[in-house]
Amino acid sequence: MTILPDLLTPMQSCFSNTPLGRSRAQLFIYTLLSITIPFTSSMTSNLLRSLVTLFGFSLKKPLYYRFMASPTLPWKKLWSTVWRLIPSPITDGYLILALDDCINTKVGKKIFACETVFDHAAKDNQSNYVWAQNFVCVGLLKMVKNRWACLPLAFQFYIPLKTILAEKLNSKISGKVVTFKTKMEQSANMILLIAKHFSSHPVLVVADSWFGNNGLYKLLKGQTDNSIYLLSRLRANNLLFDLPRAEDNMPRGRKRKYGVKLGNATELANQFLSMATTLTINNLYGKPRDVLAYEQVFMLKTLKCPVRVVWVYRKTQWIALFSTDLNLSVEQMISYYGARWKIESGFKELKQEIGSQKSQTRNAYAVTNHLQFCMMSVVLTWIYADQLKTDPQRRHKVKGRTSFAFSDIRRIMAEEALDYNFDCFCPKPGKPVEKAFIPMLLRMVA
Repeated sequence: MTILPDLLTPMQSCFSNTPLGRSRAQLFIYTLLSITIPFTSSMTSNLLRSLVTLFGFSLKKPLYYRFMASPTLPWKKLWSTVWRLIPSPITDGYLILALDDCINTKVGKKIFACETVFDHAAKDNQSNYVWAQNFVCVGLLKMVKNRWACLPLAFQFYIPLKTILAEKLNSKISGKVVTFKTKMEQSANMILLIAKHFSSHPVLVVADSWFGNNGLYKLLKGQTDNSIYLLSRLRANNLLFDLPRAEDNMPRGRKRKYGVKLGNATELANQFLSMATTLTINNLYGKPRDVLAYEQVFMLKTLKCPVRVVWVYRKTQWIALFSTDLNLSVEQMISYYGARWKIESGFKELKQEIGSQKSQTRNAYAVTNHLQFCMMSVVLTWIYADQLKTDPQRRHKVKGRTSFAFSDIRRIMAEEALDYNFDCFCPKPGKPVEKAFIPMLLRMVA
């Protein structure tokens, strides 16, 4: 079964039909494969080594480094093509997008988009402030072979205003300082771009409590033809109000927007515990689970609109979820928010397995291109998995986990990419190395 040609051929058409364009398209395809194949980390020098060792390319370092730092790679066309390749991106009538930010720790100065960043996930023996790149990412949540997966669709580097005002080298592209945008503005721009591409379906943005507020929602509301909804988590001190009643309105004056103040999320959680019911969520963190929950519609003053709130009670804790889409069921809200964790798993796949964190590039275009390559490689890996006829076998068994791992898909892709027949659709220059050497290398790094 050949899947890679169907995925990679449309991407070649994004380049011009000149000799240089065809050469760049060929180099682009095999660079993607070099990142995907579990041979080594995705540092540019290692990618060049993979192209030479695995695929038989004859390249000089300056030529390949100029390609990886090129400002003219057609990323907009390429991403639009990749978005069209995603099979069945709609779940229950919604395009479900996960939103979060992430950091790439670095060592060394003069690296584009690097700044001292607060690491909220730092361990006790680590510094809370690290030298890193901070980027905001939007990914597609969808079911792949009966398990949730997050396919990164877009990202933007966040550079603090103080760095831009100081005109530091880390904030310049081609000698010009970048324009400052808040994380909310960056997130809204990416979501609106994706919503425009998938214009026939409503969009549900799933985010944590940091993004789940009016700072983001006001930038999305009414900006596209398709509806955009927000699913997030309430803070413990968020005040909730009853819906306004017609009898509360006075004969004169403006109609009431909010009803009676009922209390904050913590007070209402204690009040509604006795009325909670047990529900079965089919796919919550990988398996069916029984959940104790209570739901009701309120007015939320921070968003200035009605929301459906669901309290989920655990043994000693509770969380409160809210959605601006009042048609979402309790089961959907809990399941979708549980799937939000897959964007965190996606960051691990991107940074550690694909190896984006190990990049040594410093130039702005090289830094951006490298992360674009890595993210596109993750997306193509999940698209590949979705098109397999059967579920891949999990190679490394883990107690309590029966589904396949990200590395299992990469291994299958490597077998197809290194097959003799693969050369027919995308010929390589030069004489390929002996294929008997390839399985031995893959066994060594597996």
